[in-house]
Amino acid sequence: MPDLPPEFPAETVGAILARWRKRRKMTGQALGDRVGMSQAKISRLETGMVTAEPSDVRLIAEALEVPPTEVEHLVELAEHADDRLTEWTSAGHGSADRQREYARKETAAKELRVFQPAVVPGLVQTSEYARAVLTASHEGKDDRQRTQAVSGAVNARMVRNQILYLPDRRFHFLITEQVLRNRVCEPAEMIAQIHRLREVADFPGVQLRIIADGTTLPVPPYHGFEVADERWVSVDLFTSSVYSGGRKTTRDYRRVFDELEAAAVTDIDDILDRHQAEYARMLLTNRVAP
Repeated sequence: MPDLPPEFPAETVGAILARWRKRRKMTGQALGDRVGMSQAKISRLETGMVTAEPSDVRLIAEALEVPPTEVEHLVELAEHADDRLTEWTSAGHGSADRQREYARKETAAKELRVFQPAVVPGLVQTSEYARAVLTASHEGKDDRQRTQAVSGAVNARMVRNQILYLPDRRFHFLITEQVLRNRVCEPAEMIAQIHRLREVADFPGVQLRIIADGTTLPVPPYHGFEVADERWVSVDLFTSSVYSGGRKTTRDYRRVFDELEAAAVTDIDDILDRHQAEYARMLLTNRVAP
């Protein structure tokens, strides 16, 4: 993945455009009329309330008669705006507040692409699988605090998962076969989780693919991540998540997803059957053990 520019400008693209507008002694309304935008949109772009699209930046800059070299510079700055990955929130990775923040951003998206190399994606987890995963985020607390925190986070995740039932949404879930082998909860709960994967795979608008064991990978699967509408990407870390709304970063992760997806299979029943049978054998062994 190409390196990002080592430095980012202290002055935003919007602030630079506002300076040029004032230099031209032009009101926001007059500029908006010239470029076919509302005065409110010009104001939001200048103050940074919305991310400036490179095409809008070029249009505005040329309308302000900014020198061509400066126009190209501004367009490039807009292209790389927000490319840095930053911590999503200060809340704990598995907290209810973090789950609600994910839900808010995901609900605003029309298309989500989720890759996970180690665990089942959060949006398709059962409550017991989610409980096992989220418990690890609350180590160090006393039993009562941990139970309350985990229960709140699990409930928030289950509410978050209701996005799967919304119309006009597209979901692309991609996992490695290792995800099915990683036993994060008891065999009966792993069987229930595999059943949930089958169920979700049949939902309208959902595509679930698996990278089978032995597949030559085009990109090392360093970590899980989620790409939304090619507008933002979140990357999973052990104790938190990091986020970027930068176009370049989002495009890079979309490219990685596409390359990994090309190595996956859509006919997943045999793979799910194999792992379900293995957990059933474990369950039977546990029941007949003296």
